Amino acid sequence: MTTDKNRATAAAILPLVGGPDNIGSVAHCMTRLRLGLHDRTLVDGPGLRAVPGVLGVVEDDETYQIVLGPGAVARVTPEFEALVAEGRTPPAPVTADALAARGAALKEARTARNATPFKQFLRRVANVFVPLIPALIGCGIIAGLGGLLANLGWAPALVPALAAIGSGFMALIAVFVGHNTAKEFGGTPVLGGAVAAVIVFPGVAKVDAFGQHLSPGQGGVLGALAAALLAVRVERWCRRRVPQALDVLLTPTLTVLVPGLATLYGLMFVAGAVSAGIGTFADRLLATGGAFAGLVLGGLFLPLVMLGLHQALIPIHTTLIEQSGYTVLLPILAMAGAGQVGAALAVYARLPRNASLRATIRSALPAGLLGVGEPLIYGVSLPLGRPFVTACAGGAAGGAFIGLFNQLGVAFGSTAIGPSGWALFPLLKGTSGTGATLAVYAGGLVVGYLAGFAATYFFGFTRRMLDELNTGPGPQAPPTAQAKEPALA
Repeated sequence: MTTDKNRATAAAILPLVGGPDNIGSVAHCMTRLRLGLHDRTLVDGPGLRAVPGVLGVVEDDETYQIVLGPGAVARVTPEFEALVAEGRTPPAPVTADALAARGAALKEARTARNATPFKQFLRRVANVFVPLIPALIGCGIIAGLGGLLANLGWAPALVPALAAIGSGFMALIAVFVGHNTAKEFGGTPVLGGAVAAVIVFPGVAKVDAFGQHLSPGQGGVLGALAAALLAVRVERWCRRRVPQALDVLLTPTLTVLVPGLATLYGLMFVAGAVSAGIGTFADRLLATGGAFAGLVLGGLFLPLVMLGLHQALIPIHTTLIEQSGYTVLLPILAMAGAGQVGAALAVYARLPRNASLRATIRSALPAGLLGVGEPLIYGVSLPLGRPFVTACAGGAAGGAFIGLFNQLGVAFGSTAIGPSGWALFPLLKGTSGTGATLAVYAGGLVVGYLAGFAATYFFGFTRRMLDELNTGPGPQAPPTAQAKEPALA
């Protein structure tokens, strides 16, 4: 009878404070039922005071307090909590469309946060190099094919032709960088290319700059980028100050002459030292701290993408390719995509009743395996939150694996930037032979998949997340195998 009385008191109070969906929290002290309410305008104060057993109400900034008296409050509170749990409107099923909308909102918020001058500059620098990626890929594959034929002793007459085709672009890449830099930053593209061409001109070897002789190509793409940026500044200055009648003659002349001299007597030395430092640092980083360096690089790449800072790596990759023929960083960074794939597979396994999200994963997985991670990032892991973190853990494990083998002497990299995942296999090149290179990279992918899957499966969900996300009737099994989970398409 006492229990019925306490439940009746709780049942009388609940609608007068706005119903179950208006309750944010429930607690009690010695005499008072303390409620966190979403909307206090829904409270019927006079009605509460008229409820038998209610001795009064007290409002403060944090909670709405109903005075029930000692002893009574401890008995009414559990009944009130049970009624709130029973009466709440069940949450709407979390579908793939809802997650995609959440992901789009996160991406839009990230874009807004990234609209800083520094990040906008990085984005514009990236825009200089992105148009070069198709040529880097094509020439990289051709050069790799030529190297394979040379190692096998096949088609010896064709090997020099393939080498010329594969290497010609890299020999003049500085010109293309100068052209694109001027175009991106508001100058005349051909003038940017003309200034950058100074760097690769064989005749620079005859230039005596402060007692030192230059080497063709010294400074590479970084020198070309700096030279073209200076050319843009000079051209803008000329456009504002040179009389219109002389503009067609003086502006292009000064735009090439002034940055050209600055390039020969300064920029090529500085950019050359920076380029050499990048190459030395990358080699020593992986040779001495390979496993740890790989773990850090593989684990932090996805957050770098979210912050927009990954764009700073594009000229570094290009510099490494220009120096040694491949970038040792890209295979390690590609492990972030492997962790992402493993995490998506774990989400698929843990949410057997969320047909909408599982369909999204099935459609995005092929792209993810080929290194295109955006559909999985913004459609699955990032909106869910915790699986994004566990995907980073998978990337860290794969990166550590590849970094360890670099430390053990199996150094390799990618001859081009852009592709990732399985698409990177044709572009791999190393010092230990094709077989060892492909095996280590494949092993890194497997480690990334497995670590991303395990981390997400065991740590990627709270119990509440599983309850909210596992909605729907679940997959339909064949009549003869009702207990079996359908295979991943």
